[in-house]
Parts: sequence; structure tokens; C-alpha cells
Amino acid sequence: MVAIDPQQLGLEFGSGALIGAIIGFAAKKIAKLLAVIVGLELALFKFLESKGILTVDWNRLSAGLLQTGEKVQDPGWIAPILSTLSIGVGFTGGFLVGFKKG
Repeated sequence: MVAIDPQQLGLEFGSGALIGAIIGFAAKKIAKLLAVIVGLELALFKFLESKGILTVDWNRLSAGLLQTGEKVQDPGWIAPILSTLSIGVGFTGGFLVGFKKG
């Protein structure tokens, strides 16, 4: 039988939560920055298109984004997370808190 050490379990959970909070906070900041950059880029495209400098095929541009999302279907990352449940749960909780605070 496997002995469960509560101190080690708490240490893994706490360190996972701390790392998750830091990464979640940074991820939200990066996501906001990327959203601003993409928004500015699309606005620039629209402006240049209205001036006749650039021609943008908006249907093709959006179809490429939809096709990329449809191809992502491999849930192969689930098994490693479940194998390290104590760190994974702490990391996920910390990530969500950090992402919310970011």
C-alpha cells in the first residue's frame, strides 16, 4: 500500500498553485496585449482597404481561422495532468486566480 504524506501533498499543491497563479496572471496580460495588437492590425487593414492601398479577402481570412480551430481535437494532454493530480489541481486553481486578477 502506498503511504500518503500530507506534508508532501500540501507542498506539491501549494507550489502548483503558486506557479499556476503566476502563469495565469502573465497569460491574461499577454492575451490582452495580443488582442490589442490584432485589433490594431485589423483596423489598419480596414483603413488601408478603404483608401484603396490594400485589398483584403475577409472571407478567406476568417475561413483560415475557423479551419485552424476545427483541426485542434487531440486531447492527449489530459493523461499527464491526471497522473500528477495534486500539482495539477493546485496549478489550475492558481492559474484561475492569477488569470482573474490579471
